[in-house]
Amino acid sequence: MLEFVLPVAFVMIAISMILTLYRLLVGPTVADRILALDTLYINSIALLIVLSLHLGNMLYFEAALLIAVMGFVGTVALSKYLLRGDIME
Repeated sequence: MLEFVLPVAFVMIAISMILTLYRLLVGPTVADRILALDTLYINSIALLIVLSLHLGNMLYFEAALLIAVMGFVGTVALSKYLLRGDIME
């Protein structure tokens, strides 16, 4: 069953990343671009998890966790900069 599901998941995540990249480049507002960047983080995490399941290697789960933490910090920093014009208080 995984032999069928994993390639379909790879394709669907890749399509999602392409559409999100379009929104990141064309997005009409800065907030749309920040949300698109956050969605790209989530898609890359999903891609790493599916790759880890495909290869049977649990090392990619740690990389996905690191990307999640960095994505959260980046989104918070960009949002604070957008609201206040400064990251540090």
